[in-house]
Amino acid sequence: MTQAHWEQVKADMRSAIGAGNYKSWIEPLTLMSAAEGVAHVAAPNPFVGDYVGKTYGDQIIYHLNRQGMSVQRLSFEVEGGATAAKPATAHPAPQPVKTQAKSNDAQPDQRFTFDTFVVGKPNELAHAAAKRVAEGGPTTFNPLFLYGGVGLGKTHLMHAIAHELSEKRPDLNVLYISADQFIYRFISALRDRKMMDFKQHFRSVDVLMVDDIQFLEGKDSTQEEFFHTFNALVDQNKQLIISADRAPGEIRDLSERIKSRLQCGLVVDLHPTDYELRLGILHAKQETYLNVYPGVEIAPGVLEFLAHRISSNVRVLEGALNRLYALASLVGRTVTVEMAQDCLSDILRASDRKLTIEEIQRKVSEHFDIRLSDMLGPKRTRSLARPRQVAMWLCKQLTSRSLPEIGRKFGKRDHTTIMHGVRKIDELRQSDSQIADDLELLRRALED
Repeated sequence: MTQAHWEQVKADMRSAIGAGNYKSWIEPLTLMSAAEGVAHVAAPNPFVGDYVGKTYGDQIIYHLNRQGMSVQRLSFEVEGGATAAKPATAHPAPQPVKTQAKSNDAQPDQRFTFDTFVVGKPNELAHAAAKRVAEGGPTTFNPLFLYGGVGLGKTHLMHAIAHELSEKRPDLNVLYISADQFIYRFISALRDRKMMDFKQHFRSVDVLMVDDIQFLEGKDSTQEEFFHTFNALVDQNKQLIISADRAPGEIRDLSERIKSRLQCGLVVDLHPTDYELRLGILHAKQETYLNVYPGVEIAPGVLEFLAHRISSNVRVLEGALNRLYALASLVGRTVTVEMAQDCLSDILRASDRKLTIEEIQRKVSEHFDIRLSDMLGPKRTRSLARPRQVAMWLCKQLTSRSLPEIGRKFGKRDHTTIMHGVRKIDELRQSDSQIADDLELLRRALED
């Protein structure tokens, strides 16, 4: 097989699973050889090989065969020479994984349970709703729609629900699947003329869980089938649990009727973490490292330092702590704040990106579709005053600028005007859901 064929396989995978998943999992792979029905693939480490094999192995095999190869299974090896060439577990052609009394499509990750989920104010509603659904009985909301940015706990809660149901209700047929896998199965069923099998498979479950529904964007035929599957299950009083990186109404190129169906249940936002929640997550993570890194000590103030400085992404936060533990274990030293500053300089630099008042003003004027000059000008009409106050509130929350400094950037307004605007938005966000949604959407866009 030529390199051009392998590149075509990778290109096909990119189209099937999306650019983000492709960059993380498929791009690092190299096809080494293929013989006697086995394709040998090099991965950067055993974890990547194991994950790709379980998650995308069937798709890779399919695309290899489309390029003229006769492949029944994959064998992943770690790249980097003889010492790293130990073969990983070979992955056979795809078949359903049984995690309960009836067959499911994916096995819940045992690390992601309710016991390991740290609850704080930003995620307490999502946690409570997930726990309620995980009881397996009838609920007053269907579907449960969980959404939020990267690293805020959506997938953790999805796995926790699946894990809990497998423990408490093994009689239920629970199907957990990512949206890209739903797309792949739909395309395969069309190609193989097995649509009746596809419909039966998805419409005979008791609980359907679909992760990252935003990947259905622009896939009209797949959306059509998902819509009918959704309706068939709801008509049978079967529970659906959906996750996405944004609210249903914000997913572009998703049909209006699907958006409407998704919004008819309970839609819960996992808000960005606050300092207390981040610190709680670090303490919980520290507990899990006691056996992994025996003898490693963390000096006072380190966890607080990390919780304060790394605020955008829980995965980055946990990765930073893991890096510190690994380094301390290798060099035999206590983890101090000074070590954290040196070891995590790249992460800290990325987390220290400073938002400017000008950036916030531009983003707010775009969001409310008003001219920037009007927002900064003297006019006091409601259509301008409210966006102006929203921008003032965001400047106070997301920058370290003083009220007089913010006032100067808003047409040389007095600091008392800024203070009044901030207080007004603080009041409105408690009573006006539209203002609260606008603030959260703008905050997320500015912090990305």
